[in-house]
Amino acid sequence: MATEEQAFALKGKLRELVKSIVDGDDYSVHAAEEAINALSALKDLKCSASFSRKLDHLPVPPQFRCPISGYLMTDPVILSNGQTYDRPFIQRWLNEVHRICPQTKQVLSHSILTPNCLVRGMISQWCKEHGIELPKTVGIWDIDDGEVTDAHRHRLCSLLHTLSLPSVFDQKEAAKELRQLSKRMPSFRTLFGKPEVIQELLSPLSAGTICIDPELHEDLITTLLNLSINEDNKKVLAEDEKVISLLIDSLKSGTTQTRSNAAAAFFSLSALESNKLIIGKSGAIKYLVDLLEDGHPSAVKDAASAIFNLCMAHENKGRTVREGAIQVILSKIMDHVLVDELLALLALLSTHSKAVEALGNHGAVPFLLDMIRESKSERSKENCVAILYTIFFNDRTKRKEVKDDEIANGTLSKLAQCGTPRAKRKATGILDRLNIPQSSKHTT
Repeated sequence: MATEEQAFALKGKLRELVKSIVDGDDYSVHAAEEAINALSALKDLKCSASFSRKLDHLPVPPQFRCPISGYLMTDPVILSNGQTYDRPFIQRWLNEVHRICPQTKQVLSHSILTPNCLVRGMISQWCKEHGIELPKTVGIWDIDDGEVTDAHRHRLCSLLHTLSLPSVFDQKEAAKELRQLSKRMPSFRTLFGKPEVIQELLSPLSAGTICIDPELHEDLITTLLNLSINEDNKKVLAEDEKVISLLIDSLKSGTTQTRSNAAAAFFSLSALESNKLIIGKSGAIKYLVDLLEDGHPSAVKDAASAIFNLCMAHENKGRTVREGAIQVILSKIMDHVLVDELLALLALLSTHSKAVEALGNHGAVPFLLDMIRESKSERSKENCVAILYTIFFNDRTKRKEVKDDEIANGTLSKLAQCGTPRAKRKATGILDRLNIPQSSKHTT
């Protein structure tokens, strides 16, 4: 097995390094660092292997596995070329091989790792469906960088004061620094745990301000996103009506990055169960759906992630359907946009009765059957048949449509033989109700 070979190679390297350090009269700092790196790599490999052994009896979807380790990803991140990997493994690869993608061999424009929130949400949902607890990860933004000092507090007070000045130039400089500090220093985020501090931060965006500078707007909304990563800030931010209102306004207008980061902030805040309901009642879902429909591709992904997270609360599924999400999602999938991710969102929404009605009204049945026949993705086929199963058993008017297709194409019979275990169960359930034996093979 590849991972066993990796472990063997790492142990050999560690053995040699430790021997040279222990036996030699002197040793280099580089040798010590190499030994630490090798030991850290072994630890990551062991943790991933231990967790993956719990999944031996389950067919893990290929797109949930890290291309480097082969294990289920617990902290998926995106490279600059769009490829997704598990953070510890790609970070080590980049440290050793520099800016080259392991799969495509492309030279990367930069080595910044962006959390793939949507895939992380899909993996969490998959684990939940199979009764597995996904290990908590320590992301790059959550590394302890020491205690907050008086110097940090004084600097924050100075920057907040600058934001209150009439000079837009000074405000922009202060906002840019706050954006950087809140990104680089997790401890700095803890200084924003009181509503009055948040109000000072957002003072340049207060009601009545005319023609907000786009850069200033983007930096302040991105600072809110950075602050929302801190668990203690999530409740404070979500319960502040001004924060939610400004995030909604930012979904409507602003730079592409502003709209995208506002959606990402809603995703981050909705990690807290109570916040899902607060955000749902605020009216934000309408504008997330609008962004999903007409936003830049990067913003569309953040909007989909936020909606997926919010719809973990059943009340928000109805709100999302009422805002026309079903038609928007189907249209995006037809345009080949985020197909796997949006099908997963559609499957989540389909458990709501209003979604079943909307799916039927927008011609989802023939579309889903076409997708099952044409898609190369097992995950997509699985979600398609799961949605179809829900429609079939909750809307009797669509059963003839499914049966006619089965007689003509044998779509479900083929899936019942060759699909994933979950896809087989769903397909078989429909075939049984149609009185078509599972073992029957369609012939043309």
